[in-house]
Amino acid sequence: MKIVISLGGSLLYPLNEEYIRLVANFIKTCKEELYIVTGGGKIAREYIKMARKFGAGEQYLDKIGIAVTRINAMLLASFFKKRIPCTIGAASKMVPPVIMGGTTPGHSTDAVAAMLARKVKADLLIIATDVDGIYDKDPKKYRDARLYKKIHVNELLRLAGGGWRKAGENVIVDAIACRVIKRARIKSIVLNGSNLKQLENAIYGKQFIGTEIII
Repeated sequence: MKIVISLGGSLLYPLNEEYIRLVANFIKTCKEELYIVTGGGKIAREYIKMARKFGAGEQYLDKIGIAVTRINAMLLASFFKKRIPCTIGAASKMVPPVIMGGTTPGHSTDAVAAMLARKVKADLLIIATDVDGIYDKDPKKYRDARLYKKIHVNELLRLAGGGWRKAGENVIVDAIACRVIKRARIKSIVLNGSNLKQLENAIYGKQFIGTEIII
């Protein structure tokens, strides 16, 4: 199977050597063809926030975020001694495992992962974040937030809003990614990537904690 995993930057930073080693080992030992797209996380948002104060435009700010995602990708890829592709086309031509960051302004790494899944005709797209899936409201702020076991992509599009608005936005699944998932009919799951057992269960069709996106 071909699996694309959007690995949220919040899982990689602050730097956690034990977790990064576990992820690398998971990639090495997984029998499936893995494509990993790393996000920028909190550190990217901090850079973007400060540069915005200095008057930088949104395109420039997004380039800062992309640079951080690529640094995260380089760190993870250091276990494999492989180059980091900078485009979806280049990534699709490489032998898995493939590890990459962002590509161009206006696209979150979730959107990049969705487009990569479409390009390589992936069997599954997993969006791995730092919460257990998609909730009706922010579970970090509201104790009564309800986890969706399943959510239709149209409802997710409604929650996500119109599209890319500004660099560094922190949403579970952005509208561009949702539209790609919908049009390409990509089987997609959102789960907590800090628990690699849940990630493994999702890949192999076992019971997992998370949200399935219904097409």
